Amino acid sequence: MKKKSAISRRRFITTTAKGAALATVAIGFPTIVPARVLGKYSPSNRINVGAIGTGRISRVHDMPGVWRHDYAQIVAVCDLDTKRAADAKQLVNKVYAEKTGKPFDGVKVYHDYRELIANKDIDAVLISTPDHWHAAIAVDAARAGKHIYLQKPASLTIAEGRFMSDVISKSGVKFQIGSQQRSSEQFRYAAELVRNGRIGELKRVYVGLPGDPSGDEEPEMPIPPNLNYDMWLGSTPYVYYTEKRVHPQDSYDRPGWLRCEQFGAGMITGWGAHHIDSAHWGMGTELTGPVEVWGHAEFPKSGLWDVHGIFTTHALYENGVQMTVSNELPNGVKFEGTEGWIFVTRGNYQATASDPVPNADGTKPLDASDPKIIKSQIGPDEFHHMVSTDHHANWLEAIRDNKPTIAPVEEAHRSCTACLLHHIAMKLDRKIYWDPRKEQFKNNDAEATAMLARPQREPWVLK
Repeated sequence: MKKKSAISRRRFITTTAKGAALATVAIGFPTIVPARVLGKYSPSNRINVGAIGTGRISRVHDMPGVWRHDYAQIVAVCDLDTKRAADAKQLVNKVYAEKTGKPFDGVKVYHDYRELIANKDIDAVLISTPDHWHAAIAVDAARAGKHIYLQKPASLTIAEGRFMSDVISKSGVKFQIGSQQRSSEQFRYAAELVRNGRIGELKRVYVGLPGDPSGDEEPEMPIPPNLNYDMWLGSTPYVYYTEKRVHPQDSYDRPGWLRCEQFGAGMITGWGAHHIDSAHWGMGTELTGPVEVWGHAEFPKSGLWDVHGIFTTHALYENGVQMTVSNELPNGVKFEGTEGWIFVTRGNYQATASDPVPNADGTKPLDASDPKIIKSQIGPDEFHHMVSTDHHANWLEAIRDNKPTIAPVEEAHRSCTACLLHHIAMKLDRKIYWDPRKEQFKNNDAEATAMLARPQREPWVLK
């Protein structure tokens, strides 16, 4: 007998009277099965979600983004740090107990994501791990037929991103990248105003990002017994353990790996994946990329934290628009055209309390050279982006209703690619020439081509 896919399983259990009973036996969590637990959203029509990576962003952003919707339920959590996994189980059980008004113990704990995605009763996964694990887990999840919500950036390298996008596109699962600005009204409206010519012909785009400080040298420390450090390093080179390289052991503050190039590229991908993606939305370049990138960045000469510091980079697109990206610009995206400008930013919104950009009291989320621009009504026959006001709900609804997500995998890959091209230009400190169709460097640039991928450590090689 052929094995049912995740989608066919849902169709089966939703349309048969015995679906709930079958789900009860398969999942083995009797406390989550009775329809009375979640009201009208019984197990037979609920989306079962597993959370992979249960640190800061998962606890305050991704898991809450799922548990507030009654047609989905977090049934499993996974973390390489057993303390964090246990904390996540306790947190999720507490939330569902409060929602139902009854004791709840329906969350299974895993410490290896491969075991979680092997569970056929899990329909979808939240991937909230460090950047260097994003592509590999997403590929394995897609191959297992799981729908995917992936924290940004999409990948550590351009080569990984290309591979991941190809695998996910062929799999047919619903994918959402965590670029939640696409579900923000002001970012959508700004992009639509630009696309509909409210500032004339677009000429320049300015992207302001936060910065990251350098740090001190940190001593080698004993690996905590609760952390599978070798697997946490994954495909990246082995380096000694020190707490500030990984995450705090006694809190959920901003983790140190975000400032280590071994695991990411710094703010150029950390926040660039948001703002450059929003810039692409207004430029109409969601499925392409720059053709030239150049600029300069300062990098720490010592210390554990070695991602870029102060920087300014530029990119030229085929349509003639030039983008400038810098952490010395106001945080947000400014579109400048022949007849005015539009500036859009998050305003008072923060994904987490430890976001590096504080709430900007008084900052206008949307501003323009002329107030008439942002009071303009976009007509029904003009260009419109998909409307979403809740990024996680948009993904869950795509699964439930079999419709597209607002931030699909190929667009996620292209935004991440643009960020990584800026990073390559920083590292080389010279202009690079890119062919976005072939996704190759021009002029036989062997030095830049070597930076499309990174050597991978066995046995964690992406295959």
